Amino acid sequence: MAGQIDPEDRIFEKLQRRDDPAQEEKTRLVNERERAVYEKQQRRLSQLVEANTTLPCTISSVRVLGASHTRPAFLKRIVDPLLSANQDRPYTLSEALRETQYAVDKLYRHDIFTERPSISIDRPDQTDPSSTPTDIDVYISTREKSRLTFKTGTEAGNTEGSAFTNLTLRNIFGGAESLDLNASVGTRTRSAYQARFESPILSDPDVRAEVGGLASSTQKAWASHEEIQKGGWAKLRWLGVGGKSELSYTGLWRQVTGMAEKASPTVRGDAGDSVKSSITYSLTNDRRDYPLLPQSGYLTKSSVELAGWGPLQGDVSFLKTEVETQGAVPVPLPGVEGRSGVSFTTGFRAGLLYPLPLGFSSKPEASRINDRFQLGGPTDVRGFRLGGLGPRDGNDAVGGDVYAAGSANLLMPIPKVGSDKPFRIQAFVNGGRLLALKQASDGKEKQPDVSNRISSTIAELRNGLPSIAAGVGLVYAHPVARFELNFSLPLVIRKGEDARKGLQFGLGVSML
Repeated sequence: MAGQIDPEDRIFEKLQRRDDPAQEEKTRLVNERERAVYEKQQRRLSQLVEANTTLPCTISSVRVLGASHTRPAFLKRIVDPLLSANQDRPYTLSEALRETQYAVDKLYRHDIFTERPSISIDRPDQTDPSSTPTDIDVYISTREKSRLTFKTGTEAGNTEGSAFTNLTLRNIFGGAESLDLNASVGTRTRSAYQARFESPILSDPDVRAEVGGLASSTQKAWASHEEIQKGGWAKLRWLGVGGKSELSYTGLWRQVTGMAEKASPTVRGDAGDSVKSSITYSLTNDRRDYPLLPQSGYLTKSSVELAGWGPLQGDVSFLKTEVETQGAVPVPLPGVEGRSGVSFTTGFRAGLLYPLPLGFSSKPEASRINDRFQLGGPTDVRGFRLGGLGPRDGNDAVGGDVYAAGSANLLMPIPKVGSDKPFRIQAFVNGGRLLALKQASDGKEKQPDVSNRISSTIAELRNGLPSIAAGVGLVYAHPVARFELNFSLPLVIRKGEDARKGLQFGLGVSML
């Protein structure tokens, strides 16, 4: 009927209609009251600090507000040490504030709060017979993050495009635990599924345990095969004086399958199933100001993996070590105060795979294509294709047992963009070598013979120039990864290696 108002229009009118003026006034008064209480607390805290910095005080209680989904026992381990009843002497007010800030920092590093918790200090009711004149009450106000996060998206880089889905459950049992579920499909990693559960130990954000599992299928076109992996791991991470340490056990079933028609004999020889059972220890000391685009500082990183030896079993056995260093220094410019945004960085990586006897046998096992190093591509030696350096069998990059690579980069702000933006122009030169151990002439591996061949292979790294490329490009440091678009010109290419002249796109979190 003409002129009749649709029910949906009525709803829209109600949404547009202003609230009752009396209700608005009531809300305004409540907000003003809360603001006045907060300002009063801040003034009282300021007065306490200014007038009583060196005076003794005792913390009689600590209350954490807003942490409704966090276990009291979890919070108690963090805040109980603050109580004067647990101290051997009284605090000064400055000491009490310093220790409280330390506890708040521990809370915040558990990553279960949206922002850094705030601190309020008040005196208890003086009419309470249990209180003393030096008592103070500490209030820590928090706001918890959402316990469920769901993300979907697409990624591109390193010659691969992929789509992913990620589900994160946070603070599951009230102790800063997290469960992360991830699924992705792509052009190279055809499918990957991963589940990871992580929890702090004894409420300490610097000591964490993790267990997880994965199933993946990855197309490795540079070696004419597909690799399927299924397995799990357990990890313990802690922060020490020398940096971040991680100790892990990994058990993986791997299958080299999906051979291309022209797959080389080396790749076909490693086809089929293998089981890796290994223990890995890594130590990382990262002192860079901004890891994805450093202007100052340094990084040192080392890892050691022991697989298949002694009680570890499996059917592959080796000792695999890697080291990485990076340093960055700012470059001053005449007439520019402070940092110019120009920086010079150098990086170095090296690795060694040492064959070991399997289990309790005495015969060292030759390395497999699954475990050897690959070198070349936009995230390490630019100007070469993925896996473009090192030993080859026909068109296949079959990997090596010893490698070394280095890079020098000059990063400059883009004109009219500014040095405070995460964009840079880079000029670089990088190079490296990847070598394989030769098999014993009689086909029978012996431990002294392996040691001699390792020594001679390392010496071979210094024989002649490494493969080298230089170029210029654009860099964008996104908060989660670094993007590079480079024009590369190979300068030294060894026989059989696969260089790439021209544009090359790279995406990664660890770029040489």
